[in-house]
Amino acid sequence: MTLDSTDQIETRTGHRRPPIHGPEGFEAMRRAGQLTAKALDLMVEHVKPGVTTEALDRIAFEFAMDHGAYPAPLFYRGYPKSICTSINHVVCHGIPNDKPLREGDIVNIDVTLIVDGWHGDSSRMFYVGPVSRKAERLCEITWESLMRGIAAVKPGATTNAIGAAIQAYAEGERCSVVRDFCGHGVGRAFHEAPTILHFVEPAYDVPLEPGMIFTIEPMINLGRPHVKVLGDGWTAVTRDRSLSAQFEHTVGVTETGCEIFTLSPSGWDKPPYMG
Repeated sequence: MTLDSTDQIETRTGHRRPPIHGPEGFEAMRRAGQLTAKALDLMVEHVKPGVTTEALDRIAFEFAMDHGAYPAPLFYRGYPKSICTSINHVVCHGIPNDKPLREGDIVNIDVTLIVDGWHGDSSRMFYVGPVSRKAERLCEITWESLMRGIAAVKPGATTNAIGAAIQAYAEGERCSVVRDFCGHGVGRAFHEAPTILHFVEPAYDVPLEPGMIFTIEPMINLGRPHVKVLGDGWTAVTRDRSLSAQFEHTVGVTETGCEIFTLSPSGWDKPPYMG
């Protein structure tokens, strides 16, 4: 979950050394990541035409309460809801409301649950009934962008290796990578170093070390990469109103590569989720 702009995260993290977590931290993140993944799995049966994003928010909140967790976005910097629901041309931070979902919509649901003080952070795209081929293709490209970014994570690599893998693939598919929002370190804190840009930025390139934990969460647009934030102070949309998609996992750097903490226990990491 972003809930910050690239500039804001840079201001707060700068080039400070990211926290290095040991086996206990990784085990705690497995628990937090798996509960978050289960919350997203729960959404599969509920995302359908006529359902409101407000209803999805209630489901997520009740799930968290029932499992001894807390939704990290709720009241974070004044954010009013437990999850983010970003529909069609909304890039990120869409606020749940009482407007029903419509057939053909695509929606990103972004969940962060705090479990025993640790943050599990993940998002997925969902189809609302049958969707257009262009919407489906965008989601497929965005998923593949995420997975290529994750594949670049290993000791001795740098954060720009992640951005390079994502940018090269997405732009090669004639899509654009949003520059205004980024991934971030996560653990006991919701947002910390390092910043994970989804494009190459020579001025910020952090070496990856075992024990680092962070999100990778590319936002990919069918049109141009430019976004604007609406008057509510949260909802970011594409300036050209083109479709946008996002997938997110929380990962930890290991001695040989990386571990994904937020994989779906049901195998529902990308749509379509159920036959």
